[in-house]
Amino acid sequence: QVELVESGGGLVQAGGSLRLSCAPSGRAPSRSCMGWFRQAPGKEREFVAAVSWSGGNTDYADSVKGRFTISRDNAKNTVYLQMNSLKAEDTAVYYCAATTVRFSTSILYVNERAYAYWGQGTQVTVSS
Repeated sequence: QVELVESGGGLVQAGGSLRLSCAPSGRAPSRSCMGWFRQAPGKEREFVAAVSWSGGNTDYADSVKGRFTISRDNAKNTVYLQMNSLKAEDTAVYYCAATTVRFSTSILYVNERAYAYWGQGTQVTVSS
């Protein structure tokens, strides 16, 4: 069973930065696309960013482009989300997700239904 654990959330002022990390607590997912999603109070969970297994392909929600950067270190089985220029509307619980990819190391997914494994989430609060 794959279990993902997020860390790095917290309280930050608007304009500040945070870096989220996600790593498996047990068995690491093999050849996995990794993604970050978030859910704000009263809203549905939404896509934030994704990275392919190779790390060569990334995609971002329009709302975070130019401010957030997703990256991964396969040697450490860890994916990161660097969040800069944070805004109050970035306040949410951030979830890490992973799913195995079988045929291409460049593929990534933005639809949460494509992801098989999820973390418990980490709270990010941006004060204005």
